[in-house]
Amino acid sequence: MKLENIIQESNQFSNIEFLAKQVVEGFITGLHKSPFHGFSVEFAEHRQYNIGESTKHIDWKAYAKTDKLYNKRYDEETNLRCTIILDISASMYFPKPNNDKIKFGILATAAILQMLQKQRDAVQLITFDSSISYQSMMKSTGSHANEMMQKLEQIYHTKPNEKLSLISTVLHQIANSIHIRSLVVILTDFYENILNLEPLFDSFKHLKHNKHEILAFNISDKKTEIDLGFDNKNTLFIDAETGEKIKTNPQNIREEYSKIMHNFNHSMKLKSRQYKIDYINIDVSEDFRHILLPFLIKRGKMI
Repeated sequence: MKLENIIQESNQFSNIEFLAKQVVEGFITGLHKSPFHGFSVEFAEHRQYNIGESTKHIDWKAYAKTDKLYNKRYDEETNLRCTIILDISASMYFPKPNNDKIKFGILATAAILQMLQKQRDAVQLITFDSSISYQSMMKSTGSHANEMMQKLEQIYHTKPNEKLSLISTVLHQIANSIHIRSLVVILTDFYENILNLEPLFDSFKHLKHNKHEILAFNISDKKTEIDLGFDNKNTLFIDAETGEKIKTNPQNIREEYSKIMHNFNHSMKLKSRQYKIDYINIDVSEDFRHILLPFLIKRGKMI
């Protein structure tokens, strides 16, 4: 499901938890029809039965419906800890009106929270701009999930701030605050300093040194931010975070701009592979499965 379609279908009803459930349900339906149908989609209560295990906890009702054997899951089987880090800086509020990066990031975060809650995994939500603006506890309870959903709801309806994104500084702080091996999911546009990636990868190395696994999503609007797909006429460009302005014809800068963006993405992919970081480019016009499937695969490798 795509962001614009979800918002249009929901009309005036914009409850984040409701929209996230739509995303997850659509994703699960898609899994049933895809080559990835082997994933257990009974997230809440089941895991696939393995030959040789006791048959004591097999759910025979599920077997009657699916012709597959599943064991009932219990709270003590939870063994994943996940920290979700969401960028809420000024640049994330582009482009308008309904397909901006912040709305995509919020709904993607809420959908991941839904999946973690159904698996009874422990989760922590952190939002940031120039510093950490919100940091929850690491818990797996329903009340904790509700608290994080309420925070996302609040951000969804908040006007954009004018703060810079200082992701490298924030990641160092987070690395110092989480002491047990976790999956760290980052949702940002990585526009701190695309010409110098060393501070960013220093912070990644800090997280990796503490044995955390990193799943980094680079959220962008490909049409405007990557392809510079504006009309070939004098256009005023304003930096959302610094307020800096430049008036030019996009045609005059498109080639050099594309070269810079290509080099940035190439370097991000290359250095991410070097440090064993899962780095994925996400276009806000894409389906949410491009985030949820890599997340599900990464989670499966950690448990």
